[in-house]
Parts: sequence; structure tokens; C-alpha cells
Amino acid sequence: MTGTVITPEFFSWVILPLMIFFFRICDVSLGTLRVIFIARGLKYIAPVIGFFEVIIWLLAIGQVMSNVTNVASYIAYGGGFAAGTFIGMKVEEKLRLGTVVVRVISPDDVTPLVSYLRQRSFGVTIADGEGSKGKVKIILSVIKRQDLDEVIRGVRDYLPKAFYSVEEIKSVADGVFPQKRSLFLFGYRDPFGYFRKGK
Repeated sequence: MTGTVITPEFFSWVILPLMIFFFRICDVSLGTLRVIFIARGLKYIAPVIGFFEVIIWLLAIGQVMSNVTNVASYIAYGGGFAAGTFIGMKVEEKLRLGTVVVRVISPDDVTPLVSYLRQRSFGVTIADGEGSKGKVKIILSVIKRQDLDEVIRGVRDYLPKAFYSVEEIKSVADGVFPQKRSLFLFGYRDPFGYFRKGK
């Protein structure tokens, strides 16, 4: 039985472009995550990601520079960049890192929503305000992004007509966050203790 022989042409036009495409997906995905982590204030994770990102990039660019006449390599390089950017954003959405501030404004009684949030150990600040149609209550809560769905669900259940907004924040000095138990030594979403339990 004769073994399969990979010809130089097959390697140059199929295997090599696929390698470059894969390397670019990896390094650009890591680069996208690194930039997002820096913007979110996760300064300890970003350098680690940057280390692996640049090593993989060197592998990709080295193959391209070694085959400067191979058009397929350039196409794979560009395609990997586009795919890596998309994948990096999708991965970041799944990780849900960072903190956000949820602002709720309502003229109705906010007591049920406040009770809902405090029962789940979310920090809540309430203030009086003046809207275009009269007096309103303003609720502010700084939460981990991974808990956003739970908070928004409470807003929609208890104050379905309220106006609310969500804003990204880079860092917090202190705060009240739910303590979530993990089977690991530390939470996979907060490996360096970025979020602290408030007093």
C-alpha cells in the first residue's frame, strides 16, 4: 500500500495557507481580548495574553515572509485577521468580564426592585430626581457584567415601564457584590481577585 505523498505544490497552496489562517485567528483573537481586558481594567491578564499573542504572530508572519510570492498566503493572512477579530469579540461576550453600572429611573414605587436586588446581595443606591413629567426615583447599582441578565430581568419584572441604561466602567475601588462559590481555588471569571467584596 503506497503512502500519500504531499507534493510541494499542495503544501504551498493548501497546507501553508491553512496554517497561516489558523495562526492569525489565534493571535488576533488574543489581541482583541487583550485590548478589551485593558479597557476593562484587567491589567494582570492582558500582559499574559500579549505574550502568547506576539509569539503566535511571529509564527504567522514568518511563514508569510518565507513565501512572499505565494498569493494564497496573503489571502489566508487577511482572512485570519478578519475571522480572529470576530471570534475574539464572541469569546469576550461569553466571558462577560468587567463591571457595569445599571441606572434605573422610574416614577413608580421602586421598593420591590430594591428588595429583589438586595436579597441577591447587589449594592443599591437610591436617589430622588426630577423628570420631565414629575418626581422620579433613581436606582444605581454597580455589578459584575456576568450578573447583568439577572439584574435586567428584575427590572423588567418589577418596573416594566422604567427607563434603564447600562454603562461600562473601567474599575471600582470598593463595592458590594454577590459571593459566588466555585469548585476551584478561585473563580474563572476573576482569577486575580479583581472584584472585592464590599463592607
